[in-house]
Amino acid sequence: MLYAFELSGEHDSIPVMEAYACMEIAGLDFKEHEIFDQCLVVSISGTREEVEPRLLYVAERLAMSHHIIRVAGMCNTAANTILEIAESIDYSKHIAPEQTFVVRAKKIKHYCDFEREFIEGHVGGKIFRKGFRANLKAADVQFRLILGEKCIFGPVVASVDRSAYENRLPHKKPFFYPGVLMPRVARALVNISKVKDGEVLFDLFCGTAGILVEGAIVGAKVIGIEVRSMIASGAQMNLRSFGGDYNVIVGDACAVPLKGESVDAIVTDPPYGRSAAIRAESLYHLYADSFREMHRLLRKGKIAIVVSEIEITEFAKDAGFEIIDEYRQRVHRSLTRRITVLSKDK
Repeated sequence: MLYAFELSGEHDSIPVMEAYACMEIAGLDFKEHEIFDQCLVVSISGTREEVEPRLLYVAERLAMSHHIIRVAGMCNTAANTILEIAESIDYSKHIAPEQTFVVRAKKIKHYCDFEREFIEGHVGGKIFRKGFRANLKAADVQFRLILGEKCIFGPVVASVDRSAYENRLPHKKPFFYPGVLMPRVARALVNISKVKDGEVLFDLFCGTAGILVEGAIVGAKVIGIEVRSMIASGAQMNLRSFGGDYNVIVGDACAVPLKGESVDAIVTDPPYGRSAAIRAESLYHLYADSFREMHRLLRKGKIAIVVSEIEITEFAKDAGFEIIDEYRQRVHRSLTRRITVLSKDK
């Protein structure tokens, strides 16, 4: 069965990789079907009763998607073709007789030349004429049209609560310190690390615990280390406010007081050296030594994700990591983040 992820468009690759990771965590057997601009279509094995409860769990974890849609139809974005497809669908497979429906459309960039309201009304009319009742304010089933390179049409089976991330913006937390990752980015990276409920997520440069908060919310046991005692206290304050299993250590990322191969995932955002207190030589040694600690602490076959402004290939390879992916994220004119995904295979 085909399902479509309506992606946020915040990045070209990260939303796709996050969706893959969350499906893997949920134990779904899936294959990529097609990728369009802001839309990922996958084929998932199993019955609807087996698959869709797991997709609800996937949606609870996701940060860079909006909806997951059961694909009822897929075609080009010409209005007449969409209406032909809408007419041909057996809606009894997607909505019960007693349920109400609404049709909503999302235009992606410039791929169609008609208004959203036009196609919503005409597709809704076709469903109505097949005997189903519409409810524009509180429908039981939302049929969604993604109008991009192709039109994807079907009922929404799960939605991502994006507002929850807005409520966790750095300045809204009990302790705020500038220069941290936004919650949606932090959650996406936690997801790409593939850390599961009950596993250990570690951050060597935890700061105010933005990454750890997202890890704790998805059920990981989170551990952070922070050299500045005031910031470490603030990290504990933030973690306490959101709950979960957490521990923050005041200490040195180059000499972590944990035994080897004791963590299941690492997501970290080291200092970039913008502070005058960090000299170039000490920054080099900070990266070299902390990467060796990451490799020592991480279990075999697991993933570390490092956010940096500088090139880290040398540090990663010298420590023994394999680089499996790298993304660039432009923050503003003078800052582009490198997000590097590392694997420890031996």
